[in-house]
Order: sequence, then C-alpha cells, then structure tokens
Amino acid sequence: MTDTLQILIAMVIYMAIVIVIGIVYAKKANTSSENYYLGGRSLGPWVTAMSAEASDMSGWLLMGLPGVAYWLGLSDAVWTAIGLAVGTYFNWLIVSKRLRRYSIRANNSITLPEFFSNRFREKKKVIMTLSAVFILVFFTVYAASCLVTCGKLFSTLFDMPYVTMMILGTVFVLLYTILGGFLAESASDFMQGIVMIAALAVIVIITTISAGGIGNVIQNAREIPGFLEFFGMATPTIGEDGLQVVENGVAVFGEKTPYGLLNICSMFAWGLGYFGMPQVLLRFMAIRKEEELKSSRRIAMIWVVISLTVAVFIGIVGRQLFPVEHLTKASAENIFITLATSSLPAILAGFVMAGILAATISSSDSYLLIAASAFAKNIFQGVCKKDATDKQVMRVSRITLLAIAIIAGVIAIDENSVIFDVVSFAWSGFGATFGPLMLFSLFWKRTTKEGAVAGMVGGAGMVFLWKLVISKLGGVFAIYELLPAFIFSAILILVVSLLTKEPSKEIQEDFEAVRAK
Repeated sequence: MTDTLQILIAMVIYMAIVIVIGIVYAKKANTSSENYYLGGRSLGPWVTAMSAEASDMSGWLLMGLPGVAYWLGLSDAVWTAIGLAVGTYFNWLIVSKRLRRYSIRANNSITLPEFFSNRFREKKKVIMTLSAVFILVFFTVYAASCLVTCGKLFSTLFDMPYVTMMILGTVFVLLYTILGGFLAESASDFMQGIVMIAALAVIVIITTISAGGIGNVIQNAREIPGFLEFFGMATPTIGEDGLQVVENGVAVFGEKTPYGLLNICSMFAWGLGYFGMPQVLLRFMAIRKEEELKSSRRIAMIWVVISLTVAVFIGIVGRQLFPVEHLTKASAENIFITLATSSLPAILAGFVMAGILAATISSSDSYLLIAASAFAKNIFQGVCKKDATDKQVMRVSRITLLAIAIIAGVIAIDENSVIFDVVSFAWSGFGATFGPLMLFSLFWKRTTKEGAVAGMVGGAGMVFLWKLVISKLGGVFAIYELLPAFIFSAILILVVSLLTKEPSKEIQEDFEAVRAK
C-alpha cells in the first residue's frame, strides 16, 4: 500500500466520523431554527470552550501561523499569538456572561444581528440589516481562507490540481454544514479541537527530536539575522523570479529589519478582534448555564496558549529541517504538511493531516452557518417576510449556504493566496465592525441606535480605506488596519450617541436588569 493511499484512508476515516456526527445531530437540529442556529442553548462548558476556539483558529493555526514563523522568524508570529491569547482571555472574562444574559433579555436573540436589533428595540431593522450584510461580506472572505487551506492541503498531499482539490473540499464542508447545523458543528468542533492540539503536539515533539533537540533548533535560528528576536525580524532575500535566493544549499537572508513599538501594537491589535467575532460570541450565547462560563474560560485559555505556542515553534523547527523547501511566503504555509509527511509513518501522517482538515472544517462550517443565518433569519425573516415559517427560513438558509460557498470558492481560486493575509483582513473587518459596538452595547447604557449604526459603518469603512489606501503610504500608516478602524468605530459610537436622543426608558430598564444580576 502506497504512502499516499494510507494518508487518504486515514483522512477518509476522519471525514466519515465527522459525517456521522452530522447525521446524529441532524434530527434535533432540524426541529426548529433556534436548534439549528444556536443548539437550543444546550452546550456544556467543554464543548463551548473547545468549539469556540477550534472554529476561531481554523487552518490558520496549523498553516498560517507556522508559515509566518518559518518565513520571517519569531517576532511577527509571537506578538500576534500574544495578542490573540490576551484578547481571548478578556473576551471570556468580561463579555461572555453579560452577552449570554443580555441575549435572553433581548427577546431571546439567537443570532448576533438579532441581538443588536433587539438590544436597541429598533422597529425599522436598520441595525439588523446592516450587521447581517457585514457578516455576509466578511464571512465570505473568511470562508475563502478555509477553502484555500483545503486546496493547499489536498494538492500538496496528492499532487493534484489546486482548484480541483479546493472545489472538492468546498463540497464536503457545504454538505456537512447543511446536514447538521449548530449542534453538529459544535460537537464536531469539540472533537476537532482535540485533534488539532494533538496534531500540533505530535509534530513538535517528533520534529524537535529529529532536529537534535531544542538547543540545536535555537542555535540554528540564531544564525539567521533577526529570526529569533522579539524586536527584530528576518528578511528573506528574494530573487528576480520571486523566490527566496538559495546559495550552496542555504536560504539567503538580508540584514534584520527593526521591529519597534508600532509593529508590536499592530500585531497585538489582533486581540481586539475577539470582541467582534460572531463564531465565538455565539458560543457565549449558546452555553446551557451562565455559571459554566468560568470553567469554559479556563479550558479555552489552556487550549489557546498551548496551541499558539506550539504552532509558532513548529515554524522555527521547520526552518532548520527544511531550510530551502519553501521559497515563497505562500509556500511557507505548507511547512506543517512537509514536517508531518516526512517525519511520520504514512497512516499517522494521515491522521495528523486530519488535524488541518479539522481546523478548516471547524471554522468553515461556523462561517457558512452564521453567514447563512444572517441572511435567512435576519434579512429574509426579519425584514422581507416577517411571517416566514421555520421551514421557509431553513430552506432559504441552505440556498444561502450554497451561494456563499460558490462566492468563497471564486475568491479562493488563486493558489498563491496567503492564508494569513486573507484571515487578517476578515478578522479586522469583524473586529472593527462589531467589537466596539459589542462592548458599548453591553457596558454603556447611553449607547444609542444611531451611534450603533455609525460605529458599524465607520468601522467597516475604515477597514477597507486603511487597507486599500492609507496603508500604502507606509511608515506609521502601515499599521494593521484593525487598530485604527477599531478606535475610529469606538469614537463614532461615543460621539454620535452623545449627540442623539438618549435611549428610551424600556431600553435603559433592559440594561439595568442585565447589569443588576
């Protein structure tokens, strides 16, 4: 039996398990839209924590982050990881309980747009429509990053055309998401979270041993200028062919690039994104008991810290073991695959590859489901056809899933797409559009619906403006677009709320009732 066939068998076994989970939960999921979209608020602390983090990290954890460490060294990757860990902690600490409580008070809201709309008791559904549209836009981009991961994974493993493999991955994820809804997604995400961290642990242990131990890995990294520094960054020397220059079998690097406070703030800003991530916020709303969120926070933090640390180190080890294997930034994101297939027996490598598939599925099904619910539940039923039945809503949801998957597939067609870059843009979009609004909605009684609209539109608009125009100026303007867009959105919410009529008595009573518990 060939190595490729053994890898395929292992991955098929894994995919079969995922499908069985979908079938098991399909009956309950399809009894109502609340069960389909929020699992009837029945998640336990372990499933809540693991599914939140697995759906959040996606294939970016196993391919994007190690790829950054392999290509540029420690600084960019580690400051991003620190920002994410800090953001994770504060999101669970200050947002989770109040959002769970407030979502019930706000007419038992089961989607994020519905929560914002009910929070401000709006009649014309402007906030609901806008937030649903932004979710559709940014989650389509996010889903595209997952499809890029699928394409890269399967094309690298089986030496097949990237586009063909990307399409096959899309079909599988789409069928699974349509089948089981939120419960199946969360249950499988729990399993996938375990698979992901196990895959990371296996690879880092075996490859570190192969490299001669941690001491050898560190020594090798120190020989590359800026590669193992917190305040310096390695600079690969790129030739005219667009590939990193290789001389005498050694990858060439230039002088290290200074890594100052601006760079650190830029990467640290990734943590702000958590306050606006629908796939994480929905888990807060779906847990069965508010008191269990404390346990979930501890579980989530342990998983996050271990996973991020190991993912960064894998990139460092990969640079020693395969210094000239990946000569572009896009190719560098395959280092995890290279390490797994070269250091493990084929059948075990297949199960480790399932870790990447796990990460991709756990995110893409979340993104597709939330985006579909944004249209079907919040625009179709919330605005266009208010008397729509649950069956009609779910039918429209599945049609929307198909449309989003097709658009995401078109975005993902370029095999030179860099997963880290695609994710960073979608992440900034959600963080700036919903992050400030979530914090103000939960913690400032004076927030008005006009301020909410201004904050969402301003935050989303600034992400595009900064990314496409202002950042091109370089220097201080090259900072990650999430930071200026988040600040701009917060300022707009504050100023516009103070300039408009204060919220109604009913809205303020809702706020006080939630705060008093």
